[in-house]
Amino acid sequence: MSNQLLIIFIRRPELGKVKTRLAKDTSDEVALAVYKDLLVHTHNITKNLEVDKWVFYTDEIEFDDLWDEGEFMKLIQAKGDLGAKMQEAFFKGFGAGYLEIVIIGSDIETLTTEIIEDAFEQVKEQTVIGPSEDGGYYLLGLNEPRTDVFTNKEWGTDSVLRDTFLDLSDEEVAILDELNDIDVLEDIEEDSFLYHHVKNYK
Repeated sequence: MSNQLLIIFIRRPELGKVKTRLAKDTSDEVALAVYKDLLVHTHNITKNLEVDKWVFYTDEIEFDDLWDEGEFMKLIQAKGDLGAKMQEAFFKGFGAGYLEIVIIGSDIETLTTEIIEDAFEQVKEQTVIGPSEDGGYYLLGLNEPRTDVFTNKEWGTDSVLRDTFLDLSDEEVAILDELNDIDVLEDIEEDSFLYHHVKNYK
């Protein structure tokens, strides 16, 4: 067992249930194809990390999928809003004896192995945040259990990052490069590996 844990939040890739905002601009089929590619990307950049890895599904664990490769432990997210789900995942990790925990989602096409490795190096000393362009964050790293960063937030809005920084205003925070979540059609640029899915809608 490593002292470090990577938590990955994902959804099962089901038609009509993923990337719903993107689907409004394109179609359910396009949204599903994009999300499947993002899952593959997330798997590829994490499978060789020398940390323990837990994948949390939203509701039901899927077997015989790509997360069976690379020693990923599969779990189900807690009930409640995103803050409650993340808090419970961190509590579970710290309760299992991990000293440093980093959480990511599966929506960032520009996230790299190197960025995650940097987060694990910096979280040894301080909280780490990877800000996203939409006012949220794509990565959070903690070295102790806490509740403040997970409560009193309007999840899914552009106030999340600001309010989280307010929680951390009295401490040193490592801030990673700002990256862009893939939520709507405009988030996918022509040089993106996802572009072939949406080029007919641009």
